[in-house]
Amino acid sequence: MFARVTAPVATELRLPRRIGRYTLFDRIGQGGMAEIFLARAATELGGSRLVVVKQILPQFAEVPDFERLLVAEAKLASRLTHANVTQVYDLGREDGCLFIAMQYVEGLDLNELLRRCAKSRTPMPIPFALHIVTEALRGLDYAHRRTADDGTPLGIVHRDVSPSNVLASFEGEVKVCDFGIARANDIAESLPDDALKGKAGYMSPEHARGEALDARADVFAAGILLWELLAGRRMYKAQPDGPSLLELARRGDVPPLEPRGLAHEAELHAIVGRALARDRDARYPSAQAMLRDLEAYVAKAGLVTSGIKLGDWMSAELGSEVVAQRRARERAAKALEAGPLAEVRPIGGAAYAKTPAPTAVAPAPPEGALAPPSVASFVRDAPSGTGEPEAPLPALPVARAPWAGFAVAAALLAIAALWALLRPR
Repeated sequence: MFARVTAPVATELRLPRRIGRYTLFDRIGQGGMAEIFLARAATELGGSRLVVVKQILPQFAEVPDFERLLVAEAKLASRLTHANVTQVYDLGREDGCLFIAMQYVEGLDLNELLRRCAKSRTPMPIPFALHIVTEALRGLDYAHRRTADDGTPLGIVHRDVSPSNVLASFEGEVKVCDFGIARANDIAESLPDDALKGKAGYMSPEHARGEALDARADVFAAGILLWELLAGRRMYKAQPDGPSLLELARRGDVPPLEPRGLAHEAELHAIVGRALARDRDARYPSAQAMLRDLEAYVAKAGLVTSGIKLGDWMSAELGSEVVAQRRARERAAKALEAGPLAEVRPIGGAAYAKTPAPTAVAPAPPEGALAPPSVASFVRDAPSGTGEPEAPLPALPVARAPWAGFAVAAALLAIAALWALLRPR
């Protein structure tokens, strides 16, 4: 039933490089099935925009039906156009490599957001936590109810609703990413252990048992997100001598939430409990039903907030470093696209332009480290972990070839001409 795939190994790639119409300039992570890059997409009229490109690892080409299923699911995902869903722009192949281009979100995924909160000892306000879950539910509800042009339900189920697939931007947007990828991922039995653990911690019991799934599996995963945001810790935590995360997910035992002193807290805990019902028939029948109850609770408890407030809080508490890094990378990409760099040095009153090689090798992040924030910052399927963001890129030389040499020569000629006019005769 399943084909065996060896664990993916990061490859040395020279950046920047082109794939299709995209210029890859920053390697921002690697998940169980793809390497992830930040890229610039050029338009016919000379404009450009940032995108995230997921390049499928070559060993997955050996898995029967993997590519066929990935293409079919990505085509379905490309139909999703909603404020709370990241857009799939393109699906292509070049030099035998399959890639997916997606919307770039400047912000943090929920996993990275919580990690940074813990590191800086910045508690996430409960209204923002509830806002993130309600917005994610809007995206899930839209995808679950999406139909084809003839009105036939597309039957989209995300299958991997987890913190790394919920993105929050510094503008206050909340988006669910990676629709259409998780199902293809499921057919590879031997994903790397860290990728499997990342998925298992947010599986519904029926998913962990390998049963057929419907939208209620995503509702269960959203319930785990809500439980963890309220509890401030992981719901499933495997012990060295105890059951695995996958076994815990099969059991579906939900620990009770501790009181936090919130208004009408029993009603909130009841919402969480229904979302996490082991029997899917006792669970919320849809993301919309859970969203409706959660919105009613937020209004009753007076915990209403907005995307603008979330964005302001993220920017003030966590965003300056992330934005600075992204701006540095974008400047570097624009400079590299403009042409080879030049270093201008004076030699005996003259000058010459020395042009170094135009390519650079992108360093691979250390094993186990998180990708630097982007799709958030974008779109990632990497499992949760720990690590530090990459350091900003070094400053680029100011002058460029060949214009730098011309400018210096022109300046010298102008100085000589001025001296000829003004010198005493």
